[in-house]
Amino acid sequence: MCIKIVKEYERAIIFRLGRILRGGAKGPGLFFILPCTDSFINVDMRTITFDIPPQEVLTKDSVTVSVDGVVYYRVQNATLAVANITNADAATRLLAQTTLRNVLGTKNLSEILSDREEIAHSMQSSLDDATDDWGIKVERVEIKDVKLPLQLQRAMAAEAEASREARAKVIAAEGEMNASRALKEASLVIAESPSALQLRYLQTLNTIAAEKNSTIIFPLPIDMMQSFLKH
Repeated sequence: MCIKIVKEYERAIIFRLGRILRGGAKGPGLFFILPCTDSFINVDMRTITFDIPPQEVLTKDSVTVSVDGVVYYRVQNATLAVANITNADAATRLLAQTTLRNVLGTKNLSEILSDREEIAHSMQSSLDDATDDWGIKVERVEIKDVKLPLQLQRAMAAEAEASREARAKVIAAEGEMNASRALKEASLVIAESPSALQLRYLQTLNTIAAEKNSTIIFPLPIDMMQSFLKH
């Protein structure tokens, strides 16, 4: 017999005369194999992370975007990962790229920009179901970046700027309307008391003098000017 050791995060699949031994994966710790008739494969059970390369995707509203992401997975069943697929890691990477394109192809651009968590959850569910027969457990999927064409970025910026300008004009118009109403109410109050107009003149002179201006303004009553015009 030969003594072999596997680490805490590893499992060993033993083949005896080409068949997997009963009992499934061995480890962690010591196990024994027979020379010449036995062979084994070590499987890493730790979580593996890989980046999804940027994918050119045509959205539902016919906009081309470049999207990349990251996937976290681990081997849940070492026996299935060895017996059912040649290379579980490479297959999971290729499947993640295809799933990303398929999921984003059913979304509008606004949904891709605003519903990243929902898209990531949908991708995780699809990948987890597809890799279940391989002994793979997809733990998490995240969308990293969504790159838009430069022309589309400029168009969206122009649209946002125009929308802000329109809102600013509406707010300014509402302010003018409120100010005109306030001036109308103030004129009615001043019309009831002639001395109130003189007090307003004095307040205006006080405001001008506080700014250290060399210009002096003498307010004249409009009635006096009308009397001169009649003559």
